[in-house]
Amino acid sequence: MPDAAPSHSACSLNPVTWIALLGRPDKPTDGVEDYCTFLAKALQDHGTTMDLQRVRWMEEGWFIGLWQLWRRSAAWRGQWVLLQYTALSWSRRGIPFGALLTLAVLRRRGVRCAVVFHEPSRQIQSPIRWIDRIRGAAQDWVIRKLYDRASKSIFTVPLETVEWLHTGNDKAAFIPIGANIPERVQRRTAQAGKVKTVIVFGVSDSPEAAAPEVNVISAVMLEACKALGKLRLAVAGRGALEAGELFAKAFQGRDIDLVVHGVLPAERIADEFESADALLFVRGPITTRRGSAMASIACGVPLVGYRGQEVSSLLEAAGVEWCTWQDRESLARGLIRVLSNSQRWMELHERNLEVQKNYFSWNRIAEHFQTVLTP
Repeated sequence: MPDAAPSHSACSLNPVTWIALLGRPDKPTDGVEDYCTFLAKALQDHGTTMDLQRVRWMEEGWFIGLWQLWRRSAAWRGQWVLLQYTALSWSRRGIPFGALLTLAVLRRRGVRCAVVFHEPSRQIQSPIRWIDRIRGAAQDWVIRKLYDRASKSIFTVPLETVEWLHTGNDKAAFIPIGANIPERVQRRTAQAGKVKTVIVFGVSDSPEAAAPEVNVISAVMLEACKALGKLRLAVAGRGALEAGELFAKAFQGRDIDLVVHGVLPAERIADEFESADALLFVRGPITTRRGSAMASIACGVPLVGYRGQEVSSLLEAAGVEWCTWQDRESLARGLIRVLSNSQRWMELHERNLEVQKNYFSWNRIAEHFQTVLTP
């Protein structure tokens, strides 16, 4: 995706229908940019063009970044601009007032503003430090102001799970995210006799946060190994390489084949999911905002993970083996059940294929966006 915008004259000659507006890019992978890229491709198939643009405040500073946006947005009058919101996209330290400045520029230019809330609430739920309390309060305030000032608000979680959102307002819409990998929706059968593969997609970047996750994953895998015999664990995505040594130490001398890939191209990630028998997710409750969960569903791979306090009806219909929150024994029992019971595996596999087709495919998501944003 080009960071620089096309010139004013280019925009005038080739006007786009919609603009996806992003802030600071995330590294080493940018899930929001991937989301916009897949959405743009799906919209193209439905006759709608969406151009990806960035406010380059991180590189140029806020004054120049907003001035550049002011000049570019002159060609966008009357078009939909989909501002992609996460706290760190619009602030170095998670105090995202820049998102409001950006929205103010767009409104002044006469564009139709929709905010896509990838984070519908503050990111630090139980702050201890005073600076975290300030961040949390600022994020909540900014989110509400963005909602008030936007023409439409798109949430990537069911509306009933957004505590502060008032019911009965047609400004808000729930549109789930899709998988940031190619869909692999071919029906499979559980193969008896082969070594079962469990995939873990993404580990926390910092050693302090990764260690507890590795401990849980290792304990669950070793328990499953006792019951089922030899297993294979594939770890991929962010933080995987950094956690590789911890995994290797935990499985030393055990009957578990460990493969650590790190960050892979989307096609390679899809290949890994397609060859896996289950996704093990321990980084929190499974929700529709978890990219790894969406990738697993897109490839028909059963999920094993924690149930949160609120689970959307879409996830209830998906192929998830729900486990008790922070209960390793529950995770181990769930994983063993999925890997050992071919009937249960097939049931979860079929359910994932069904919800992917009906709700989580990029084709369905593009249709939903058109319904919400077309008068």
